[in-house]
Amino acid sequence: MTSSVPDPLRHLWQGDFVDDTEAGRRLAELPELTGRVVARPLPTDVVIGACAAVSAELADPASPLHVRLAAHLPAAEAGTVLAELAAALSRQALERKLRRELGGVRPERLTRPDARLTAYEAWAPVGLLVHIAPGNAATVAPLSVVEGLLAGNLNVLKTSGSDTPLALELLAALCAADPSGSIGERVVVLRFPSSRREWLRELCGQADAIAVWGGEDAVRSVNEMAPPGCRVVEWGHRISFAYLTRDAAADVATLDALAADVCRFEQQACSSPQVVYLDTEDGQEVFAFAETFAERLAEVSRARPAPLPGPAERAEITTVEQLARLERHLGLTRVIAAPDGSWRVLADTRRALTASPLHRSVWVKPLARHAVTATLRPMRRYLQTAAVGGDPADVAELSRALLAAGVTRVTPVGSMHEGYEGEPHDGVYALQRYSRRVSVRASAAAFRTVPCLDDLVAPPVLPPPPDGPPLGKEDVQTALASLPDEYAHLYFRSGGSTGAPALSVFTCDDYDNQMRAAADGLLAAGFDPARDRAANLFYCGGMYGSFISFFSILERLNATQVPMAAGPDHAAVAEALVRHRVDTVFGMPSYLWQLFHAEADRLRAYGGVRTVFYGGEHFTAEQRRVLTDEFGVEVIRSAAYGSTDLGPLGYQCAASRGSVHHVLTDLHTLEVLDPHADVPVAPGEPGRLVFTSRARAGQRLERYEIGDLGRAMEGPCPCGSHVPRLELLGRHGDVVRVGTYFFNYRRFVRAAQERLDYRGETQLLVSPGAGRERLTVRLDEQYASDAAAARDAFVAEVAEVASAEAEELLTFAVETVPRAAFERTAASGKLRTVVDQRG
Repeated sequence: MTSSVPDPLRHLWQGDFVDDTEAGRRLAELPELTGRVVARPLPTDVVIGACAAVSAELADPASPLHVRLAAHLPAAEAGTVLAELAAALSRQALERKLRRELGGVRPERLTRPDARLTAYEAWAPVGLLVHIAPGNAATVAPLSVVEGLLAGNLNVLKTSGSDTPLALELLAALCAADPSGSIGERVVVLRFPSSRREWLRELCGQADAIAVWGGEDAVRSVNEMAPPGCRVVEWGHRISFAYLTRDAAADVATLDALAADVCRFEQQACSSPQVVYLDTEDGQEVFAFAETFAERLAEVSRARPAPLPGPAERAEITTVEQLARLERHLGLTRVIAAPDGSWRVLADTRRALTASPLHRSVWVKPLARHAVTATLRPMRRYLQTAAVGGDPADVAELSRALLAAGVTRVTPVGSMHEGYEGEPHDGVYALQRYSRRVSVRASAAAFRTVPCLDDLVAPPVLPPPPDGPPLGKEDVQTALASLPDEYAHLYFRSGGSTGAPALSVFTCDDYDNQMRAAADGLLAAGFDPARDRAANLFYCGGMYGSFISFFSILERLNATQVPMAAGPDHAAVAEALVRHRVDTVFGMPSYLWQLFHAEADRLRAYGGVRTVFYGGEHFTAEQRRVLTDEFGVEVIRSAAYGSTDLGPLGYQCAASRGSVHHVLTDLHTLEVLDPHADVPVAPGEPGRLVFTSRARAGQRLERYEIGDLGRAMEGPCPCGSHVPRLELLGRHGDVVRVGTYFFNYRRFVRAAQERLDYRGETQLLVSPGAGRERLTVRLDEQYASDAAAARDAFVAEVAEVASAEAEELLTFAVETVPRAAFERTAASGKLRTVVDQRG
């Protein structure tokens, strides 16, 4: 990370520290710079990754960045301020913010919000976003720039000439955390006083939007300098207050919590209470409450010593207090103040909202609930937080009245300064104010299978994979034991087709994000939610995720679906397909194969199933021919490539053939590693598929070896998409060692198709024998009646079989069995390709 900034180089310009002269020269070139920078999209992935790296440093008190920034803060506040910054910059906080404010973690992508239409929408940057930061809040300036980065803008931050370099150094660290340089080119920090009007005027005059903190004079000045059409986002001073019912006003715990809200931040925050309203019209009640509350404020204040206000603040406090004392003679006010002047309660029988001089100075006023809206509405542009004390019915009623008056936040008493991730600020979402909602309407005929316009332009910009060795299934299962409950909302188990079932957990946000990405993949595969009528025939129950996932995917596409699930009553399933005019089926190849054959006469007569989307297994070439020639199926395509633990990993476009899939790069980064070493293979060579899941808040799977073999596909895809592709080449589990030889399951499948014209399922069974191990190939007796001929074909095609037999290392056999005899996994119904009974 960058070292501390020498004072003459007081500005940061696109990663370089520069002096006044150089900053002034570059300022004149800002319009041209903006045009170049915003023409290149900034993926939110890049911003979140850099922020997460900086967050980790800020959370470590021993890190150089933490030590350096702490030196710019009062010692008593440094730890708290940097911890708040670390939390705000964490991956979880930023992803939650993006979902809340812009609807998803990749809002910059031009996708179809309504899958039935070929209309694309995205959130685009406003362009040049100028931030004029306050001088009294250390974290506001850098966090505002981060918001501008999430929206993709070129950001110029203006801080006071007297401010510490905290914001500048933090943003320099953020730029350094992005090796691509995309963040650095979008960050400029200028430290100069507002009296330098020529710089301020030049800066504002070129802005597309200006975010300004300050009072009315500051906002008015910025509005005067802003060009026509410039969006001025005002984060001005606000007034907050508490409202107590009679019962709440008599509760000591409530009063102590209110006093704590007053003392925290010395009422400098916009959310600090300046007034306490009582649900009454009786001035004597106000005076009595003021005495009671003064006692509690004194107690709480004693435990939290107050810093001494400056001379100007003391003068204002004295003026307000003395005026209130004079009005006591008119029966209007009472003043109860600490002997040392550290706090004061100003009771007033008039209900109009009055600003406090702050520094533990609180007005107490009457305001019957029926008059809340009419009384406060004239001050609506200044109102922010109201803390309501009362029972649930009171809170509900008063919240409506207060919101109608102009309040933007209602909180419990005692938590006025607290918030939650994604909470609106001053009644708006900042990211929406720093963005534009844009749309592109395209031809339905040409763009029906295009889920995202960006994929037609350039390959996605992906962060490099993390360091460290690849993870296996056991590593992931072990890590689950320490996963906090807050990240475990949905539990799924794998089907167990290649081993013991594995547990996987998702947050609800993770799951939603993955289903939306898979839905885009299904559009690319040719599914048309405006016309297709789908039946979901995946297996359901036992925590298995395929049926539930495809139900969610089709739901997000607003598709017509018949959620039957795979069941043993094939007649009932076929009847539903015909009755509901289903033309598209989703399911496991092994189940669909059984269904089509068990109900062959009805389904041939219907002839309405035009499309088959499958998952979890593969159809053989001969099976595809049968479905096409005998049942009239026109399209047979993978619904998705995925796993229970990682979720959806890839999708087939309409131009994909065989086992070729595009990688879901919105969710994952793919590496293809050498089968025997943790190094990348040469381009196009086969290897182990290793995925890093970038869109998981809880169970983060980084460099996870899924157990599949494959290779990256070179060259552009005929569909026009630049999204990377891979070809699946089987699983590690498809290779089994018997009698010192390695046998690949797919060799036997290919031999059966090519030499026997076989169209059924194939299963390998490995069992111990008295003197040697036994390898048995099981075939469906409906398609293979001559086991001896099949045995001769396998021996001729798979050389390792003949060699192992000649060396008397194994016994080889072929058996033909009914379809029901094939072993399948209990949860998913998948065919177990290799059944190893050796224990």
